[in-house]
Amino acid sequence: MMHRLCIMYAMDPRGSKVGGIETHIRLLLKHHPADFRLLFVGLDERGDLGLGRVAPLTIEGREVDFLPVAHVPAERVNRAATTLIRSTTLAYVLGLVRALPAVRRWTAQGPASIDLHRFEFALPARLLGLPQAQMVHGEGGKGDQMDSLIKRYWFLHRFNEAAALRLADRIFCVNPSIMRRLERDVPQAALKAELMTVSVDTHTFSLRPFDCADGVLRIGFAGRLDAFKDPPLMFRTIAALRERLGGDGVEFHYAGATDPRRYAEFASIEACAILHGVQPAKAVAEILGRCHAGILTSHFEGLPCFLLETMAVGRPIGAVRLPQYDAFIATGTSGRMVERDPDPKVTANALAEAFEALWADIRSGRISPGRVRTKVEAHSVDTQMVRLFERHRTMQSIEQSKALSAPPSRAQG
Repeated sequence: MMHRLCIMYAMDPRGSKVGGIETHIRLLLKHHPADFRLLFVGLDERGDLGLGRVAPLTIEGREVDFLPVAHVPAERVNRAATTLIRSTTLAYVLGLVRALPAVRRWTAQGPASIDLHRFEFALPARLLGLPQAQMVHGEGGKGDQMDSLIKRYWFLHRFNEAAALRLADRIFCVNPSIMRRLERDVPQAALKAELMTVSVDTHTFSLRPFDCADGVLRIGFAGRLDAFKDPPLMFRTIAALRERLGGDGVEFHYAGATDPRRYAEFASIEACAILHGVQPAKAVAEILGRCHAGILTSHFEGLPCFLLETMAVGRPIGAVRLPQYDAFIATGTSGRMVERDPDPKVTANALAEAFEALWADIRSGRISPGRVRTKVEAHSVDTQMVRLFERHRTMQSIEQSKALSAPPSRAQG
């Protein structure tokens, strides 16, 4: 029996948008099991496809079906909207509503369910009458730093979240903090929830040995430089580290769509920065393999794919501590963490000191790439995808059982 899974998200799988959710969805498209047919309902960045029409698409050798619902150029996709009328999410939702008949025709061909990664899509998805799984990726509150319109329209975000959690048949939380919040604030939703992190492709992000021959410490970051990632602190940390190790002793490698020059603090490290731009996963793995460590300075996170990918390559992480990092980053084994101080300069100096100690651990052999990698092996696609798709099989089976046990309608009688 061929199962059908409809994934709804505002991106073009052929496109340039990068981030944790985008990475996770590309892994779903690439690693789905043979008994599933996938429909990705997304955006068209190139403007070369007909909206509302299903077309086959090959993703790294795997064929899926693609239904674009709005044309949004790449420059808009990779930049946070400043007004509601320019919102990619709004354009997607309006297009999704128009495309629901096409989705319904596709899902009617076999047992089907829906996979969601944003709260805003839950209400239109429910109009299809199919079981749906909601993955909760984000944390952060109204007062936190963020680029997106969520901060301005927080009441709307809360409304969509409440609706999505109520409508979901299964809820996947990417870190324990989200699970605890549901148990405390939305106990009915917590009964449907379980911890399931994003995944890492441990085949693409394979283990690499350290190369310390030239004595230069290379620190990497891949992804968007959104405000909640605190790029100014990241750049201040690299600048403080250069003072400790000498101007030629540090390199900063960045792979992503954001121009770091939008932040004034980047000027102090531009001389030691290598900007790789947007890169496919294989190239990102090579870049991280040439680095010695990754850096994370976020105010809040779900669970960064960057963390999993960096550690899968065997590279430790220097980070401003968040509770979800505790299971991964251990001093002397897989990295170092510092607490955030109200003064960014204090935090930057503390994190620079942590990187200096981490560099000593790497050169002395106290940190082993193999031991770092063991921290993320349980989160590989080989483990996670089996579990995720089994949940969808179960939801579809329950839905079929309900349909079979339902009394016949008056027309059938």
